[in-house]
Amino acid sequence: MTSTSVHLAVYDTLADWEPGFATAHLTQNGHTVRTVGATTDPVTTMGGMRVRPDLALDDLRPEDSTLLILSGAALWDTGDSLAPFARTARAFLDAGVPVAAICGATAGLAREGLLDDRAHTSAVSFYLAATGYAGGPHYIDADAVTDAGGASRGALVTAGPTEPVAFAREIFGLLGVYEPKKLDAWYRLFHDSDASAYEVLQG
Repeated sequence: MTSTSVHLAVYDTLADWEPGFATAHLTQNGHTVRTVGATTDPVTTMGGMRVRPDLALDDLRPEDSTLLILSGAALWDTGDSLAPFARTARAFLDAGVPVAAICGATAGLAREGLLDDRAHTSAVSFYLAATGYAGGPHYIDADAVTDAGGASRGALVTAGPTEPVAFAREIFGLLGVYEPKKLDAWYRLFHDSDASAYEVLQG
């Protein structure tokens, strides 16, 4: 049976707002969102919310997941405590399971070498360049980017910190949550406040 579980990584200083559009609408469209932490001990987000992870990182298997979402956090840029999440992203991609990373999580993937040969984006190019990664030629100045991967590796979504709606759009397109016309309408409604798009979504 195909998994419908999407796994959201949670850790201290998580940027609460970045995965919210994606997780809310995935849940409304038949996916189960499960949180995964370094352990199952509670974490505290940047907004001060306490989250108790559903499972620990060591218990997460790519074959049980549809997607791994990695959000930004201050900890991505202040040490190696989140490096295990980047290594898990490598395991997912190697297993052909998609990963979506936004904000500081893109730097974590860069340090892990996962952006060296893939189309990607982030906050700005020099933010990733500071990691010393080799992927500069593949950087795209866009709100969000999906690298389709291929037969032997999973797709990868990346986005900058100001683009949670575009990040969600790419995730929905990747997982087939909305057909193209409705996906465009969803983006126009939530990104541009285009009220006319609501009728398309309801159609």
